[in-house]
Amino acid sequence: MKKFTSVFTTAGAAALLAAGMSFSGAAMAQGDEGLSDSAKAGKEIAFGRGAGNCLACHQIQGGNLAGNIGPALIAMKARYPERDDLEAVIYDARDKFGAQTIMPPFGANGILNDEEIENIVDFLYTL
Repeated sequence: MKKFTSVFTTAGAAALLAAGMSFSGAAMAQGDEGLSDSAKAGKEIAFGRGAGNCLACHQIQGGNLAGNIGPALIAMKARYPERDDLEAVIYDARDKFGAQTIMPPFGANGILNDEEIENIVDFLYTL
């Protein structure tokens, strides 16, 4: 089984988030200005404590009470240049990371529908 390794460490990502910087060195927007309606809906799902609740496990710039179980969600277009790959991970991370992953299979278990997953990806691609 292929094991996923990332060049983005939680500590490194936390330092970038604290500095308000992305991997390109550009300042990141703090609010929702410039976000599409779909990205705003995705942010709401990701930051909400309901079905998405991405902050339970991940650090996301602008989020409160972030978890440290999963990697920080930064530079997502660079990490997942193929949109379908990121959607697939959110739909069912077991397909990429194996049965031992602790990320919930949001789509496979009906936690999120396809539109909600697309909205989340739209938001994550702004990070």
